[in-house]
Amino acid sequence: MQQAVEAWNSRFFNVLRYAWDAVCRALVQAYAAVPWTGRDAAGTAAAAPGAREAVPLSVNYHFTRQCNYSCGFCFHTAKTSFVLPLAEAKRGLTMLAEAGMKKLNFSGGEPFVRDGGRFMGELIRYCKTELRWAGISVSIVSNGSLIQEKWMHRYGEYVDMLAVSCDSFDADTNRTIGRRQGGRTDHVSKLYEVREWCGRHKIAFKINTVVNTYNVNETFAEHIDRLRPVRWKVFQCLLLDGENAGEGALRDAARFYVTDEQFDGFLRRHARVRTLVPENNDAMRDSYLILDEYMRFLNCRNGKKEPSASLLDVGVQHALRGSGFDEKAFLDRGGIYVWSKQQLSKDDLEW
Repeated sequence: MQQAVEAWNSRFFNVLRYAWDAVCRALVQAYAAVPWTGRDAAGTAAAAPGAREAVPLSVNYHFTRQCNYSCGFCFHTAKTSFVLPLAEAKRGLTMLAEAGMKKLNFSGGEPFVRDGGRFMGELIRYCKTELRWAGISVSIVSNGSLIQEKWMHRYGEYVDMLAVSCDSFDADTNRTIGRRQGGRTDHVSKLYEVREWCGRHKIAFKINTVVNTYNVNETFAEHIDRLRPVRWKVFQCLLLDGENAGEGALRDAARFYVTDEQFDGFLRRHARVRTLVPENNDAMRDSYLILDEYMRFLNCRNGKKEPSASLLDVGVQHALRGSGFDEKAFLDRGGIYVWSKQQLSKDDLEW
């Protein structure tokens, strides 16, 4: 009898989850149908007469470019070591919340490089306490290597989702890619350890994978089944001038690039994985609001990252006009999904 009740509860929560997801998508798509900007040929946005104000619904904050790994395909490289003072970062997040931000993703570089994650942790706590009125869901993308459970004891309750990057389950391949620190080759074991901590501290667990020439023929399904992420985000290796390609770049990722056909082959081989969320270069480019270490939006429309003015100096709306953000592409790639861990079922989280 108890098992039957538990099964019914599980189905009920799944129905609620997907119903809520559908409602969110419908509302945002209806809202997005009202144009908020016009863009010139260069992709620079200008306010359209009578248009609604832009809403930075989902923001990816790359607050540091520093990283302890050296992944050869990285497209947000350590060109500076700058990090905003904590008070200024909080001011910027408050401005974004007031402009309508509902999801904030912390990334880098490696976000746990800065003070062992304390800088980021204080910003996350600020979003969930001082900015509680805004209802912001918070996520993190990390390589996982520097995460310690004591950080989760301190800040885990405020985190909705933690994504760990994993491009191979083979130690030699990880070394070739550069997903290591010095002689350390324990990336996979650390991934499993972080997965266990996420369950223990009630954080939704996600995996990000960049498909490249060194893993394109690898099979991930068995490990993904064991790790049980709520989402397995699979990206095609992306080249951006000035970052991992072309003049002024700190990386040359040409040898990592895979064609559309190769990427599709990887997806077909993993089609049975329920949580797989694919994203090729066309879907990725222009569909993210990327905020850099100076709180400038990065416009990728011309195949490189061109910064807007800092929202700290000119305000959110003015900065957004230089973001190059394509709202329709964001919606088309499924940018709206269940962001809050409170809306995920126990089956998904396995708490």
